[in-house]
Amino acid sequence: MDLEELVEQFAEDVAAQTDAIWRGDAKTGNKHARRYNAAFDKLRAHGNAGRDALAVLLKHPRLDVRVTTAARLLRHRTAEAKAVLEEAAKGEGLVPFEAQQALQRWEEGTWALDPE
Repeated sequence: MDLEELVEQFAEDVAAQTDAIWRGDAKTGNKHARRYNAAFDKLRAHGNAGRDALAVLLKHPRLDVRVTTAARLLRHRTAEAKAVLEEAAKGEGLVPFEAQQALQRWEEGTWALDPE
């Protein structure tokens, strides 16, 4: 699977997980979470080229995809990722809450979604 396909899989599975959560289908949501985490691991295996490929999703039309991407790219694309999370955190609901939590963990120094 090439980088573009991995990025596409990441976005599709983030969106599918969110949709499953809204339906109350935790089992399906967890399946999609495992899939997008696996796609992220494969992207990371390509080093910064994989992270850079994922960065296109910081401008994705879906807020959940932007926030999940930004949360994973905080170390690699700090300014861009923080901007996405800060904007999303202004809203209300699950996805803005996730953005708030990612920013909080980053500020506390406990963030560890993409260790070096």
